[in-house]
Amino acid sequence: MAIMGFLAVANAYTMRVCLNIAITQMVHRPSHSAGNDGSCPAGDLGDVHMEGTDPTELTGFDWDEATQGMILSAFYYGYIVTHLPGGMLAERFGGKYSLGFGVLSTAVFTLLTPWTVNVGGATGLIILRVLEGLGEGFTFPALNAMLARWAPISERGRMGSLVFGGAQIGNIAGTYLSGLVIKETGEWQSVFYLFGAIGILWFILWAILCYNDPESHPFISDKEKKYLEEALGSHRSSLPSAIPWKAIFMSVPLWALVCAQIGHDYGYFTMVTDLPKYMTGVLKFDIHRTGTLAALPYAVMWLSSIAFGWICDKIVKRNWLTVTNARKTFTTIASVGPGICMILASYSGCNTEAVVILFTASMGLMGAFYPGMKVNALDLSGKYAGTIMAIVNGIGAITGIIAPYLVGLLTPDSTLVQWRLVFWIALAVFILTNLVFVAWASGDEQWWNTTTQDPRKQREAEAGTNHSVNAEVKL
Repeated sequence: MAIMGFLAVANAYTMRVCLNIAITQMVHRPSHSAGNDGSCPAGDLGDVHMEGTDPTELTGFDWDEATQGMILSAFYYGYIVTHLPGGMLAERFGGKYSLGFGVLSTAVFTLLTPWTVNVGGATGLIILRVLEGLGEGFTFPALNAMLARWAPISERGRMGSLVFGGAQIGNIAGTYLSGLVIKETGEWQSVFYLFGAIGILWFILWAILCYNDPESHPFISDKEKKYLEEALGSHRSSLPSAIPWKAIFMSVPLWALVCAQIGHDYGYFTMVTDLPKYMTGVLKFDIHRTGTLAALPYAVMWLSSIAFGWICDKIVKRNWLTVTNARKTFTTIASVGPGICMILASYSGCNTEAVVILFTASMGLMGAFYPGMKVNALDLSGKYAGTIMAIVNGIGAITGIIAPYLVGLLTPDSTLVQWRLVFWIALAVFILTNLVFVAWASGDEQWWNTTTQDPRKQREAEAGTNHSVNAEVKL
């Protein structure tokens, strides 16, 4: 279950990010020579396109930067729509088929990408990416529902880390293999055929091997089934029958968490969707070098998230910081640090080694988000953590629409000067959202996690009752 869940997330992310690499070869890019605009010369860094290939043969699509931004952001229009409904469907009918068909639909649409582009052009690709997002919106809510039915409390941390760690592995594989496959085959279409086929293979194995819960699994041993029933029984009996929507949406710490998620996602999506374009358009890397170096920051982020998580747990366990202050501290590290590194990278000019190191450091520092705001939903409410994560992630994913499109508008010529403005905006978003989180976030359990009545109002009511009783006694 955990391994197949890990592969589900990894597959979902490879199919999501492969276009970020492929689009650098799908479009015709005018060459810039170094000049007042700060462009880097191709020189020894290699051509944007593959050696020995005629760019006009390889890319018949004349899409400007704004159009490319719309294409890259289209995925998130669908993604945010199915996030909350996906969680509700998974809770009611089980996560097996909502997750399975979500990944399967994404795989089919990925296979259809080359045909869609040739027939429908940019418009067709935008529609197709929206449909892919609709399928992937089920991924995390469905996996949460599956883990709730399969992972005992004592094993949930390990299983959750394994499953959701597939996101960074998918980013690494999607970017690195895309660059390698395009270089070896000479065709950008091969990327979509590869990852689409892997997604379909995963679905076949998922349908055979995984089930909604231990009770419906035909091959589970009696011993394991009994163990899971005992381990999960108390958890199931404590599940809430109704979600306190009003209390959740009026929670100040929740909206502080939403702000932090917006800041994280804006910076993250700026890097994920547009770093390959920066490397090919500004630094003039060839496609293989782009795929390799664009994958490096995600590998570092994956490792740093584990290290930051261990450090944060140690700090809290030894009472050096409260849970609230620990969340705020690590979120601040993950906000200010990456923003500064982005700015420094843009002012490093054509010093490619310095740029790669700074971008890698930026993503590495983002790993501090995981023990910071990423786990804050569990602090606020253990019962409704899935619902809160669907709300927070769904709202944060809106930046996946804004960031790529804004980058496309701000970088029509893909020069260093234009990209500096992009990174200054990212730093401003990081700082502003982090200030809100530092001011109003909380690491304490919220009252609505255990009761339906606000304790402040309850105290007021009790005080009023006591006052009436005292008045009657005196009378």
